[in-house]
Amino acid sequence: QVPFGEAWHVREWLRVAGTVQKPPDEHPKRPGLGLSCHRAEVSGARFWGLIRTLCPDPQLFFRHCFVHNHCPLLFLASSGRNLTPNELPPAQRDRLMALCDRALVRAVGLLGVGLVVGVGRFAEQRARRALASASLSVRIEGLPHPSPRNPRANRGWEELAKARLGELGILELLEE
Repeated sequence: QVPFGEAWHVREWLRVAGTVQKPPDEHPKRPGLGLSCHRAEVSGARFWGLIRTLCPDPQLFFRHCFVHNHCPLLFLASSGRNLTPNELPPAQRDRLMALCDRALVRAVGLLGVGLVVGVGRFAEQRARRALASASLSVRIEGLPHPSPRNPRANRGWEELAKARLGELGILELLEE
């Protein structure tokens, strides 16, 4: 699973190739097309588009950065609409978030991360909670989410994000 998985960027910029298997219980209104999907995903197009603009070489980007999806699962309503974790029943959501928090803590620990940038308030808050509970001393900051559901993102997200990445000292890591 590629966080902010927008197929064009995954294929053309990240150069990921191969076969993506369909889930055993596929939603009839949302067939899994994998890398052959030609539909744009706005959040992913904004996120990876900015990263590609700032750092044309993905190898340079990944030399200093790692993108982790707090909850790498897709939940769908019967209509085919995406459901966010906040829309799940509380007991299911709480169990799921605990597992996702543990995965984040493990990734941060294994990679020796010094700075976590939560993309969106939800990711930032989950990172703060999970890493504090694990007593990991990691700097945690936030970046506005590129989703079209975020009103700020629809008014020049790229410039907002670029300015924030500059404040955090990340832009200098992306220069050769």
